Amino acid sequence: MKNSFLLLTISFIFSACIGSVPTPEKRKENALALVENKGFSEVDIKTSTFSLFSLQNNQIDCKSKNLKVYIEGDGLAWITRNTISENPSPINATAIKLMNQDSDKCKVYLARPCQFITSNKCDKKYWTSHRFSSEVLKSYEESLDYLKSKYGNKSFTLIGYSGGGAIATLLASKTDNIKMLITIAGNLDTDKWTSYHKITKLDGSLNPSSYLNKLENIEQYHLIGKKDDIIPKEIFLSYLSKFDKKDKINHRFFNTDHNCCWEKSYKIFLDDLK
Repeated sequence: MKNSFLLLTISFIFSACIGSVPTPEKRKENALALVENKGFSEVDIKTSTFSLFSLQNNQIDCKSKNLKVYIEGDGLAWITRNTISENPSPINATAIKLMNQDSDKCKVYLARPCQFITSNKCDKKYWTSHRFSSEVLKSYEESLDYLKSKYGNKSFTLIGYSGGGAIATLLASKTDNIKMLITIAGNLDTDKWTSYHKITKLDGSLNPSSYLNKLENIEQYHLIGKKDDIIPKEIFLSYLSKFDKKDKINHRFFNTDHNCCWEKSYKIFLDDLK
């Protein structure tokens, strides 16, 4: 039997530990502090559907190089198990912390719609049922076009944490010049995820596991937490099972849960990838 309360609880656990919730302004301040003195500045990318908060280093030269794009998780989608958050900006901007582990200079950070930005387009469905919708995906497609025009890079590596992994995977399936796809605790099969937890489907969202043709030819690395009971290994295995051609799909297990301590594991992964 489906349990809507469970959906709310799981969505909240995605975002933060229960406790005092910082204001949206404080959450943004904390995110910016993570890149203080690292050469990054806020750039709000305007697209036809949403404006996306990004962190970019305008001093870097990425012409004809590979540009890494780090995509944030679902953020603070729920305040309690029956109260949707008024603002989905993450309490812990995990994707920024992951980006900080990467010594590559050619990298940018993209938040999710309505994270760190106030807009009249910010309907709550875009951080709940429609978090992976076609409108959301379009904003990322247009953002990659903007970045390509600005930096002149020849290719992209897409790195997504949690729900950002779903976005990165969907984006890779619809975009040219993708060199590599990396997900960390990524939600790669949303139908399997809702079925696994016996919760309502994400109506209005696209499922990464439904877009396989182009993905099978992209080098992929998926990092999975052994202790992750929010997006357990079964979600990745369901995604993997749908491919006939699996030679480019790699995965590694790390001794982490969904929220804690991915930075160290990701650094190990990056060092091994060199």
